[in-house]
Amino acid sequence: MTELLAYFEQELPKINGFLDEETDKLEGLVKGVAKHVLLAPGKRIRPILTILSARALGYSKEDIYPLASSLELLHAATLLHDDILDDADLRRGVKASHLVFGITETVLAGDVLLALANLIGADYGKSRISSILASAIMSTAEGEIREIAHISEPKVDRDIYMDIIIGKTARLLEASCRIGAAVACDDVELEDALGDFGLNMGIAFQLVDDALDYESPVGDTGKPEGGDLKEGKVTLPLILYLEMLEDKEAESLLAEIKNRTLSDARRDEVLESIRALGLGTKTRQSAAEYIEKAKACLTPLSDSVESRVLKLSADFVLTRRK
Repeated sequence: MTELLAYFEQELPKINGFLDEETDKLEGLVKGVAKHVLLAPGKRIRPILTILSARALGYSKEDIYPLASSLELLHAATLLHDDILDDADLRRGVKASHLVFGITETVLAGDVLLALANLIGADYGKSRISSILASAIMSTAEGEIREIAHISEPKVDRDIYMDIIIGKTARLLEASCRIGAAVACDDVELEDALGDFGLNMGIAFQLVDDALDYESPVGDTGKPEGGDLKEGKVTLPLILYLEMLEDKEAESLLAEIKNRTLSDARRDEVLESIRALGLGTKTRQSAAEYIEKAKACLTPLSDSVESRVLKLSADFVLTRRK
């Protein structure tokens, strides 16, 4: 992983520098919110994927950094809105923005960051870039809508779960790769190959994230232990657990989740059972299958530092512990 870490260390200062400059230009009402969410600890995987995808196709211009950073702006906007919808307390280990600055300021900051991401993309003068950004925003919103609907009427349904994680997470990673390809060339097949890489990597990323919620002790992930269960989110570890129960027992647990009547003791019992059964590990095994699909998508690319780092970044997803 040395090559991967070296590449991140090389690119992160330019990404962070651009984000810092852009947030300094924002109006005072939303500047603090934007800095709070954007400058908190983060891996910057989305802008790095944009840079890697463009460079892997021979794009060497320095103007890649604003475009790459637009994906982080878009992602940050979704986090701000998502935390309000989830009534979350923490984000990346720090207090959620709406609790620090207020809901009004946080909603407005999210709107500003979405607009700024679109404005940056439009400045490149390629309609395809604007189309990719718009599609990513729409898919993310649709994923959140599906998740809210699923929380209202939770079901043991893997197809619904996959639709949710593709929309709310994977499409944005797909867009990160597609947009890098789009700025580098007009080859539809290469854009599709990189887009499919990002999509499969994004699915794996969310699967691992959902596994972590049932694997990690308090504090390790920067979010509350069992937070998904508390919020009524039916993710793969819980689906696997529900599939193992008798029908009536599964229906009873789903009813408690839906009605928010799940006691702390019952939640702890479910968490412990899922851990004891190794369902987090089984979820990671599903993620590994998508990582293999992702790496296979890179076959059309020529060998380069960037194509190698793309594969390493996919492997890194499976090692995440926070």
